[in-house]
Amino acid sequence: MGATKASRLSSRSAGQGAEPSAAQALAVAVRKKAPGRLGAIDVVSFDRYEPVILAALVTEDPLLIIGRSGTGKTFLLNTLSEALGLEHRHYNASLISFDDLVGFPYPNEDHTSVRFLETPATVWGAESVLIDEISRCKPEHQNRLFSLIHERRVQGIALSKLRFRWAAMNPCSSDQDGVESYTGSEALDPALADRFALFVQASDWLDLDESERAHVASPAGEGKIANDGGQLRVAVARWRSEFEVALLAPPKSALTYATTVVTALNGAGIRVSPRRARLIARSLIAAAIVAGHTDSPLYRLVLNCSLPHDTWGVTPAKEAVAAAHRLAWEAATADAPRWVHAFLAQPRLAEKARILLEGCTDPDEGSQGIAQWLACETRERAGALAFALYPAGVAGRLPVGAEGINDLGRVASPILAVDGDLEWRVAFNNTSAPHPETSRIGAAVARLEGRRQARARQFFNWCLLQGVVVADPEAIEREIDAVVVMLRERGEA
Repeated sequence: MGATKASRLSSRSAGQGAEPSAAQALAVAVRKKAPGRLGAIDVVSFDRYEPVILAALVTEDPLLIIGRSGTGKTFLLNTLSEALGLEHRHYNASLISFDDLVGFPYPNEDHTSVRFLETPATVWGAESVLIDEISRCKPEHQNRLFSLIHERRVQGIALSKLRFRWAAMNPCSSDQDGVESYTGSEALDPALADRFALFVQASDWLDLDESERAHVASPAGEGKIANDGGQLRVAVARWRSEFEVALLAPPKSALTYATTVVTALNGAGIRVSPRRARLIARSLIAAAIVAGHTDSPLYRLVLNCSLPHDTWGVTPAKEAVAAAHRLAWEAATADAPRWVHAFLAQPRLAEKARILLEGCTDPDEGSQGIAQWLACETRERAGALAFALYPAGVAGRLPVGAEGINDLGRVASPILAVDGDLEWRVAFNNTSAPHPETSRIGAAVARLEGRRQARARQFFNWCLLQGVVVADPEAIEREIDAVVVMLRERGEA
């Protein structure tokens, strides 16, 4: 039981269509997938990811399959090696020793160097390698696998024949839902995980349709070597040739999408490395060649499979990934000026305002940029930048048309004139308890002085009244102040 408390907040400033869900996007990607290359080699449970898996064959970048036991991870990768006619090695990372990889060392005749006694299991002649159970690998072996996966090297020696580096793992132990507990499956070192280009989630039984379940359950053809008459091998060779030509002049849409989406994800607090921007671009180019088309669902599928966070037990917020994809796709396909793409992708508010002031030369373009930004921004950050920019816009000091100024005003006006009742629940035995957010916000405001303090109080009063939870009050206040200072220095405030 509890009571409702209320407080009046009133202050005035002294001056200053619907995106498809991830499931829908994936469903569209499934309908538009490349013709059943995997089905032709009796792999039926990965067809929804077929463009991504085939793209990994084209780029020859490392691929990691994640899934529960018995979901066909090893079967997929071993079958691909058979269909492509590769000299293949399959290692269990939980059991592997270094001698299994390189053979037994022995000195040459004059004892000036060391050679390795090769066996059929050593890695030296391999064209493809599968590191199974990689999340159960001992740390010392994980470090040795690092160079194999990243550089195609062992002990600093290049593996000249190695083309494909694949791995498989169960969900890591920090990512369990209670159905099964993979206590021995540990989170991957993020540096190792970041060397893989693509991550595919294996389908479990309930994810399969009836025909797929019947195929999986059937023992017919068990142990048969995959053979599609060389069709996959020929197709991959053709796609690879197209890919190598495309790399000489990468499509602008793939580069714009990759740079924009990585900037947007980092701005949303989802850390993505600079290296991954290049891997995403490569995968996008290859997936478009394989699928024979470029569209939003295909790019979204590649993006979903390009994020390594699941391998260390952290699932990025779906809303943030969807927003980043939407922003990047618009940037990659819209006939908009370059400054608009930079403006939308830039996470820092002061730099965003600077891009608007320095890059925009047409008020209609400025209005377009403001409208696109407000459509995909959080309320907290939209309110912060609109609050800081609107006075300059009203004074005619922004390169934004009347429509864009009106859009800013719709967001900023309630902040410039806060008036309303704030209510919150408290226990009957503690009716003097303050609003739960006031202590955090009060600490951020108390250290400020003068107009900066008044401005911060104005903004946070609006947040309290509108129920906008500010993740880091001090950080957002610094961003607002940085915009105001930048405008003042440019004579725009």
